[in-house]
Amino acid sequence: MGGGGDVEQYLQGFVDQTTFFNEVVLAHLLPSSWWSTLPHVWQTWLRNYIAGTLLYLLSGFLWCFYIYYLKRNVYVPKDAIPSNKAMLLQIYVAMKAMPWYCALPTLSEYMIENGWTKCFSSISEVGWFAYAAYLIIYLVFVEFGIYWMHRELHDIKPLYKYLHATHHIYNKQNTLSPFAGLAFHPLDGILQAVPHVIALFIVPTHFLTHIGLLFLEGVWTANIHDCIHGKLWPIMGAGYHTIHHTTYKHNYGHYTIWMDRMFGTLRDPVDESSEKMK
Repeated sequence: MGGGGDVEQYLQGFVDQTTFFNEVVLAHLLPSSWWSTLPHVWQTWLRNYIAGTLLYLLSGFLWCFYIYYLKRNVYVPKDAIPSNKAMLLQIYVAMKAMPWYCALPTLSEYMIENGWTKCFSSISEVGWFAYAAYLIIYLVFVEFGIYWMHRELHDIKPLYKYLHATHHIYNKQNTLSPFAGLAFHPLDGILQAVPHVIALFIVPTHFLTHIGLLFLEGVWTANIHDCIHGKLWPIMGAGYHTIHHTTYKHNYGHYTIWMDRMFGTLRDPVDESSEKMK
């Protein structure tokens, strides 16, 4: 990149993108007088809060409606369907934490806009091959980071007692639902997503891909708490994660089973079913 003016112009491109996203979301949902005078960073937080809340509620309601009502007793046995009261409690816990969750993507966008990270704004800057290679490295780093962050939230007793235990009250199939995916103590949820932000300082990352992956977390966590074993190797799906909620010491991984296999904490749902049948 050239001189200081070129750097400022390049970074302004990130600001322009976030400004566009802010306006798309906020202008369609709120009166202009409610948000247009806010500083840029607060507009970004408000956009993330609204988008995150809508994504959580819509994906959760639609998936629960499908598996618990339209496909009742097909995917989940009747006695394993969580009560409406349990799901409402999960929504309540997630909604209390949502304002804090949204601080993390807001912070990452702020750091990107100020040039503190290795983010790039366009795939054409590096080419598709380099983009794919960087994305794989990014995902491996995030998988490794989330695995160990999650594991330490169990192994370090004060962290478990004061943070992660809030999520592990959902420890049976009839208490787990897609809404449990974000039902964490706020700091717990942030800590488990922090590897996404740390990666920005280590791996060249496409800006929009980073933002998309952060929001994909909301959909992914809903999916792995629905108790339906998708049987798609090597994905760490709900079959594996349900075991995590019942044994507390297996299947800490996020997207795949590789970290658990590598570090000796993997427990396969097929093996679990075989043991129960004996």
